[in-house]
Amino acid sequence: MAGARLSDGEEETTRTSTAAQPGKDAPPAAGTCIAARLPGNQCNRSRLMTDSRLDFRIEAVAAGSRARAARFRTLHNEVLTPLFMPVGTQATVKAQMPEALEESGSQILLANTYHLLLRPGPEVFERLGGIHGFMRWNRSVLTDSGGFQIFSLPHSRSMSEEGAVFASYVDGKTILLSPERSILTQRSIGSDIMMVLDQCIPSTADRRSARAALGITQRWAQRSLAARGDSPQSLFAIVQGALYQDLRQESAAGLVPLPFDGFAIGGLAVGEEKTEREDTCEFTAGLLPPDKPRYLMGVGTPLDILEAVHRGVDMFDCIIPTQVAKRGTLFTSRGVIQLRRSVYKFQDTPADPACACPVCHKYSRAYLHHLTKTQEALGWQLMGQHNIWFYHRMMDEMRAAIFSGTFLDYYREKRQILDIEDIDFPTPAAARPAPPRPLVLGAYEVHTAMEGFSSIRHMASGEIMHSRTPPMVEAQALYVDQAHLSERARLLPGESPETAAPLVIWDVGLGAAANAMAALLTYEAQAATGPVRGLQIISFENDLDPLRLALRHKKRFPYLEHGAADALAIRGAWHSRRFPRLSWRLIRGDFDDTLTQAPALPDFIFYDLWSGRTQGGAWSVAAFRRLLDICQSKPCALFTYTTSTAARVAMLAGGWHLARGAAAGVKAETTIAMTPSAAPGPWPPLGTAWLGKWERSHVQFPDDLPLAEQAAFATRIREHPQFRPQETGTR
Repeated sequence: MAGARLSDGEEETTRTSTAAQPGKDAPPAAGTCIAARLPGNQCNRSRLMTDSRLDFRIEAVAAGSRARAARFRTLHNEVLTPLFMPVGTQATVKAQMPEALEESGSQILLANTYHLLLRPGPEVFERLGGIHGFMRWNRSVLTDSGGFQIFSLPHSRSMSEEGAVFASYVDGKTILLSPERSILTQRSIGSDIMMVLDQCIPSTADRRSARAALGITQRWAQRSLAARGDSPQSLFAIVQGALYQDLRQESAAGLVPLPFDGFAIGGLAVGEEKTEREDTCEFTAGLLPPDKPRYLMGVGTPLDILEAVHRGVDMFDCIIPTQVAKRGTLFTSRGVIQLRRSVYKFQDTPADPACACPVCHKYSRAYLHHLTKTQEALGWQLMGQHNIWFYHRMMDEMRAAIFSGTFLDYYREKRQILDIEDIDFPTPAAARPAPPRPLVLGAYEVHTAMEGFSSIRHMASGEIMHSRTPPMVEAQALYVDQAHLSERARLLPGESPETAAPLVIWDVGLGAAANAMAALLTYEAQAATGPVRGLQIISFENDLDPLRLALRHKKRFPYLEHGAADALAIRGAWHSRRFPRLSWRLIRGDFDDTLTQAPALPDFIFYDLWSGRTQGGAWSVAAFRRLLDICQSKPCALFTYTTSTAARVAMLAGGWHLARGAAAGVKAETTIAMTPSAAPGPWPPLGTAWLGKWERSHVQFPDDLPLAEQAAFATRIREHPQFRPQETGTR
């Protein structure tokens, strides 16, 4: 029953495996046991002293390694470590039956709060008695908080101290995911272990971004702990700090004294090199208390897990076992095999002769190869089942090696073969097929959203152009429609195409050209209906790799079938033959260095640079002040996706007037900035309510502003004409 511990008289549901389980049925080897089982009354006192609901006990530590074997008890079963948790994001592990997971030895499944909040919703779990009864799973469940999903939506959510605001991909409703709502949802789900809500950032983030995220994560952790209340569910905190050891140390120092039941190492496997991940994992694990479980989130391959166990980590989760199974990839005692290869077509042998899983016991490589080639769902199911068995068996083997004192020998042997591919049937060099056109170019890759559309992702930062809304949909709504481009292109009474001043757009941050193409196509549609004024699009970009990558994959970016973008990428300019007053020019280089090269001042600026985390200088007071100095002689409106308080206050300090932009994708609002001569414009201005929010913000001032100048800076913002009652509303 969800929410209840097993009594002493109830049967205990424990891990089943073909491997031995030292420590469960027999005492650990002499010299390795460091925490013997306490009598019941001592156990209770120990739990109170360590503020843990899990009764975590280390039973052995490997000689010459930090690898450790432990056990703990959740609300549903006793758990042995090292532990791998299959990922059941939406209350199901992809293509796996609960019975098969139980048979494989799965002790804990991972589910995701973000997805379960949206569908089926907390009310379903409350009415049906929690996730265990809902999915007919009698062992433990750990729920992730949704922090990584927030990280995955850099352009499609707005962040604040309160939480993350995003639009539901189910019904489009705007949702605030706060630490309290995350915990309340996890309580409704009824998981055994809950995770605090954290702000996940790329492991390669700059120090300023890492420190800011660390601070939010610390404060959210305390709010999550308070929201947990008297629930018997366990709660883990998450140590952040990117790749900076001092920030990791600061994060751990703030979390360890609090009564969490375990600690996770977050923010890895999101952009760093393998050696960086291993070094940061080892350093962070050493900061965590030895009497509580350590959980490395989202990692990884069998080799990744072996390395992390060696460094003192107990718990892991990853989608890899079932994800790669869909493509016919199996982990075996002989390394990795790729069953989609034709060499396995006639192999009437088990996938792994050393494996005792039901798949290897019953099916041949030839049959699994056939299922892979025909893309049958059964193939995904069977190969996923085998891979999960492989992971669990490896956990058992590591546990046994820790107890027997042979872990270092096991580690050295396994790390040599775990990542070898098709060791028995290596691919001949001449037989290797021509590689498909890569989805990566330079620092960028093609990203495909769950909804099926593609956009460009900056791999180092993790930021995605248009991550939750098709590029042209967002470009149209956020930039073209708000600029009223169709209306502004029309001629006024008495004007002719020859005498009317052309419209000028500065497209700052060309990227994959969605914004410029949306403007170009809108203008062409309007020009097809009758005479219009001219349009000059001037794009600024220092790196054409996003555009070049998108042009290589036009089927994924159909708006680029228009020839203008090819001409721009090749020649740096395009001029329409059909509409002679329509032109597009590229200016290469950093915007701040090249904006004076523009041949005309803008009527509109599409400001779509990477965020302040990645391109901080572009969102500074100095940048916006210089831009205003150049543009203020002409009424001009700037449109951008951000609602960041730091960015908005930089615009205000730079002399711009601000308005609330329309919703775009999952963003509830965006930002419009105007030169003084263009204000207030047809958009709802920021008013005193926003000013109050700024007063309460932790980013009131630019990072580089000396303390002595902060009072004058605050006065300048408060006295900005934007906030004078006669010039703005009170919204």
